[in-house]
Amino acid sequence: MEKPNEMIYNAFIDCVQENQDRFYRLAYSYVKNKESALDIVQNAIYNGLRAIHTLNEPSYVKTWFYRILVNACIDELRKTKRLVPTDPQELPEGAVSESVSREELLDLQRALESLDPESKTIVVLRYFEDMKLSDIADVIGANLSTVKTRLYRALEKLKVELEGDVFKNE
Repeated sequence: MEKPNEMIYNAFIDCVQENQDRFYRLAYSYVKNKESALDIVQNAIYNGLRAIHTLNEPSYVKTWFYRILVNACIDELRKTKRLVPTDPQELPEGAVSESVSREELLDLQRALESLDPESKTIVVLRYFEDMKLSDIADVIGANLSTVKTRLYRALEKLKVELEGDVFKNE
């Protein structure tokens, strides 16, 4: 393993420390299990440290690590091939707004699970991690127009899914 540039290494450590809750929430949004999410983040950090020598610019650390983390989440889903409905009370602290009802949260969760992994990644990064579309494009390795198109299609699908849930209850 090649020795990383100290400035890049320090930027990576700072990024992980500053964003550990966000990274955990992202992993949790995929696997719906506290222990699995923690394992994924830990493994992603390990993989990041192993590959840090490939990064040349400290300003790209966060986007670079998001890509590692998202890939680790998708790999875990493929490996386990399970989607577990989540109880909002099991969600990490700060993941749920008090103004959102339990039913609304479960409807949103079900609708998100109906998306393919890449579309779900785009929606989660955009609306739950508040990332710019250009950064999302870097994370998933797609061009900006592709990300915009996939986001639009995913939002349309979510709208249909959520409208269906709303009308079922009336």
